Amino acid sequence: MEQDVESPAIIRPPKLPKQAREDMPKQLAEMDRAKKIQRYVQKDGKCNVHHGNVRETYRYLTDIFTTLVDLKWRFNLFIFVLVYTVTWLFFGFMWWLIAYLRGDLDHIADNQWTPCVNNLNGFVSAFLFSIETETTIGYGYRVITDKCPEGIVLLLVQSVLGSIVNAFMVGCMFVKISQPKKRAETLVFSTNAVISMRDGRLCLMFRVGDLRNSHIVEASIRAKLIKSKQTKEGEFIPLNQTDINVGYNTGDDRLFLVSPLIICHEINQNSPFWEISQAHLAKEELEIVVILEGMVEATGMTCQARSSYVSSEIKWGYRFTPVLTLEDGFYEVDYNSFHDIYETNTPTCSAKELADMTSRTRLPLTWSLASKLSQQGLPESEQEGQETKTSPDNQEKSQQTERNGDIANIESWELLHQPLLINKVSEMNIFITRLLLKLTLGYLFTLMWE
Repeated sequence: MEQDVESPAIIRPPKLPKQAREDMPKQLAEMDRAKKIQRYVQKDGKCNVHHGNVRETYRYLTDIFTTLVDLKWRFNLFIFVLVYTVTWLFFGFMWWLIAYLRGDLDHIADNQWTPCVNNLNGFVSAFLFSIETETTIGYGYRVITDKCPEGIVLLLVQSVLGSIVNAFMVGCMFVKISQPKKRAETLVFSTNAVISMRDGRLCLMFRVGDLRNSHIVEASIRAKLIKSKQTKEGEFIPLNQTDINVGYNTGDDRLFLVSPLIICHEINQNSPFWEISQAHLAKEELEIVVILEGMVEATGMTCQARSSYVSSEIKWGYRFTPVLTLEDGFYEVDYNSFHDIYETNTPTCSAKELADMTSRTRLPLTWSLASKLSQQGLPESEQEGQETKTSPDNQEKSQQTERNGDIANIESWELLHQPLLINKVSEMNIFITRLLLKLTLGYLFTLMWE
């Protein structure tokens, strides 16, 4: 009898292009690196820190009010119900105990007997009377008589303690409900931070916005760089916090947050990003934590919203898309473009290198060859002796080399920053500037060697 044997099909993976095969290990490495990044603060503002091995737990009980407010809602409601139930049961037991000791339970049907509490015939009725007393309901069926001094004292104690319990538990619930944590949900931060040129300087920028019509009063913004460091003495400081200036000196950190604002940090000598270039940023393990604080206009309570950006979320050479447009009689904010960015011409070097190249082009034209030689540590007398020994041919060659080197440095800087120069002057002015620089340098070097 013949049987059909089903041979297993051989599935070959599709052959990828050479460029894709070469880029795949790099992409996998970047994905693995992105997964390994451990955030200090999550994007939603929650701090990724857990406190362990806390031995002095009694400190939480010394501030019981804050402890109850910080509990989750299910535990808070459980404690709320438990406290009231325990106090009602305790005082109900006390009312039943007084009736039992006085013999009121043995004279329930005796109309000539004056009990401590009328119509109290057991523990259930004592418990109900305790609830009526503490909550001041007063149905009028069970009432205390004036022939029971111990009952009067217990009534006073329960009234005072009941008021304290009400104030404490209702206060906890009120603070729990009115906490401004949910107000922070409508304060949004851009998904990415960007680095680009602004007013001729490299700047780190991110955007913040408020989705509600009720404003945040006295809003202020601050930022911190979270990065481990090692001191000169060899001490390792994990997650060191460094302030990032977002306008503290100029008052730009105090915001009027009616529409989305772009927060700008100028990368200067005091900035922690002063020596970081685009290539260096991709290899750095750092995190920028941004904190927005202010008072809620409706309640007057302080609100704080947080977010963070890791190195992979800092886009070099990008700007934010404008979201504010002028309509008929009002300004409209398009939050669909709140997180959108677009690419722009930006130098890939660090701010320090950019400042050095800018300073070189601003040197005076009388910058002589002697100043160059003095920078190399050679005395001027030795330089003059060497100049007298050199032949005319060597002098011409060195002169030509120096001239070409200076002109090449200027041209390389102009080519690197040509997009920035085009935005400031026209192409004709650039051509004239280059020509004047070449002629002036050639004339100065000719006068020097003569």
